[in-house]
Amino acid sequence: MKEITDIIRSYEQALVSGKRMALATVVHVEGSSYRRPGARMLVTDDGQLTGAISGGCLEGDALRKALLAISQQKNKLVTYDTTDENDTTLGVQLGCNGIVHILFEPIKTDDAENPVELLKKVSAKRQNAVLVTLFSLHSRTSEQPGTCFLHLQTDNQVTCNCTGPEMYDHLLSETQAAYQRSDSFFKAFEGQSLTGFIEYFNTPPSLVIAGAGNDTIPLTEMASVLGWDVTVVDGRTGHATRQRFPKARKVLVSRAEDVLKHITVDERTFVLLMTHNYNYDLALLQQLLAIDACRYVGALGPKKKLERMYSELENGGMVLTNEQKAKVYGPVGLDIGAETSEEIALSVLAEIKAVLGMRAGLSLREKLEPIHNRSNQRVDYTRDEKEDFLCAVQTVTP
Repeated sequence: MKEITDIIRSYEQALVSGKRMALATVVHVEGSSYRRPGARMLVTDDGQLTGAISGGCLEGDALRKALLAISQQKNKLVTYDTTDENDTTLGVQLGCNGIVHILFEPIKTDDAENPVELLKKVSAKRQNAVLVTLFSLHSRTSEQPGTCFLHLQTDNQVTCNCTGPEMYDHLLSETQAAYQRSDSFFKAFEGQSLTGFIEYFNTPPSLVIAGAGNDTIPLTEMASVLGWDVTVVDGRTGHATRQRFPKARKVLVSRAEDVLKHITVDERTFVLLMTHNYNYDLALLQQLLAIDACRYVGALGPKKKLERMYSELENGGMVLTNEQKAKVYGPVGLDIGAETSEEIALSVLAEIKAVLGMRAGLSLREKLEPIHNRSNQRVDYTRDEKEDFLCAVQTVTP
């Protein structure tokens, strides 16, 4: 979401300056690639780039393709095949051994439903969303409809630029499938002349840091770089200030008993107890353990401190289950040998990211399978549709 936020900011600045723009989106990948489908880059007519579609090796050629799309005001699908390591015809050597399909869309600034405006709707409110991008994989000369359908789950709001009620119904059905999967996927439409990238957007992580000491400042700044929604709360008026935490979205002064009156805790909310005030942390922990949606509470300090908290809660009549204790991470953070505040912040955020991605936090060299899951690269077809598509591909002249 951080990349999208940056793109939106650059888009709005370009509007003020009267610049023309194009959006480059990785819409499909076969094999290995540095960036996955959904990676985006905004290109202005003066060559400014925001976002990334590769590790830096594609951007030069992508700039030229984007400027061409701006000039012609036409969507273009460009394929970069890096499976042949000796092939230098593209002028780029990706070294990823994969095929990357990039869609270039000129941005019509007078269109309130252009691709970046749709991205603005995705990021405007904390809710799940599905964005659909349509393109033709087997023919560069075919129509490339582009980013044309958005569904916002909580608002149940639909924005559609696709023509025809039949396509609308198909896309609406696929958005529901994306919500059920909680994942993005690819779908073939209209006899396989079009492929749809059904892109699922989960709500961004919300990080609530209880504690406004000096050690939480680097934590807030690092979380902000990741694009997370950060709230800092403390009972001390001299510590919980906007001047000390300019990167936080919200800075609150509150008693522990009133914290949850000011924030909403859901499955994407991660809470850190870092006040260095035992009673404050204990009171907040008691409330968080009673919230089923809360799946992560990080407690700073040694295990003995956490065990003491459990004992006091149980002595006070609270029955703690194994499920409740399982969502408490104390001492908080991954074991990376962290000592300084900055290192501890890195350790804590790495652990939260591992929990968010349902990973163990191991070194990538220990993985036997590919880094990225490739099962979602395939395009969903019916049996008959797949046979028709393969015949169509075989008849296309390279």
